[in-house]
Amino acid sequence: MSARTGKVQTVLGLIDPTELGTTLMHEHIVGDYTPPDRRPEPALPITMEERWQMDYEWVVMPGNVNLLAREVALREMQLLAKEGGRSVVEVTTPGLVLDVEGLKMIAEKTGLHIVCSTGRYTQQFMSLSDYGKTVDELVKKFIREIEVGHRDTGVKAGIIGEIGCSWPWTDAEKRSVQAGVATQKHTGAPLTIHPGRNADAPFDIIKLVKAEGADLTRTIMCHVERRLFSVEECVRLADYGCVLEFDVFGSEQSRHSQNVDAGGVDLIMASDGNRIMAIRGLIDAGHVDRVVISHDIAQRTRQRAGGGHGYGHIYRNILPMMRRHGFTENELDAIMVRNPARLLTFV
Repeated sequence: MSARTGKVQTVLGLIDPTELGTTLMHEHIVGDYTPPDRRPEPALPITMEERWQMDYEWVVMPGNVNLLAREVALREMQLLAKEGGRSVVEVTTPGLVLDVEGLKMIAEKTGLHIVCSTGRYTQQFMSLSDYGKTVDELVKKFIREIEVGHRDTGVKAGIIGEIGCSWPWTDAEKRSVQAGVATQKHTGAPLTIHPGRNADAPFDIIKLVKAEGADLTRTIMCHVERRLFSVEECVRLADYGCVLEFDVFGSEQSRHSQNVDAGGVDLIMASDGNRIMAIRGLIDAGHVDRVVISHDIAQRTRQRAGGGHGYGHIYRNILPMMRRHGFTENELDAIMVRNPARLLTFV
């Protein structure tokens, strides 16, 4: 048993799970998510005339996924705290640009509990040296970032992932997943996985992590509303025992530009209403303990500073909508408080 057992590890240190309160389980706060072959990239100004189109085609818009401005990130988190947020999970992994010292500063100034991550993202974001790492080498790195901290900052990760997978997923990405499972087994940390953009991807991944011996009750499948498009598919995935994360609340466009940019076809995206109804179906199927929610903000055009809905959208708009649609306070407490606290507690 380590000092982390029974605790949540934030960027400011260990806390009791009861301190978390309402929690957004999948956000990007301060970092750069620009593909490496496009860095550095000057940012286009966000104007009233162009903002909507910039958001619609957010993947290809120069500088739109660079959130490294600490003062903007701080203001966004101050607004979140004012709107009722208590805790946020920052799932930016090394390979993407992760500013853990910025996260620490923001946590100190806002009073929010921020949990940062270890792991690695999709192959597109791997350096040549990182790409070639074995499972054992990755496990050693992931464990260090949980037990010692990122680089020489002393800021320790409290979650593994989002481990990034493409479609079809690559051997390097499979090694990332295997390393994530091994790290979960060694440290007792939760594991969160970004599946490729295909309906088969979550099921292929969950079969592998199950075979590797993961604790499926503490394994989160991200972005399910961008992969699975019926309640029946969601229930089938939940039946494996994993947690389903509906984490693109606020993004209500019908077209997902990331899919087209990768050479795919237009992906017909879910609306917030679709997400709520899918969650209702999961709860009715007995899976209230396997649902968490968030926004997955990684674009300037989704920040309040860029004219977007910001990190408080769930608090301002979604929870009231869920209440109007008959969700009980006990169900909302499970989604926003109890499930995140259980997942983020080291075992």
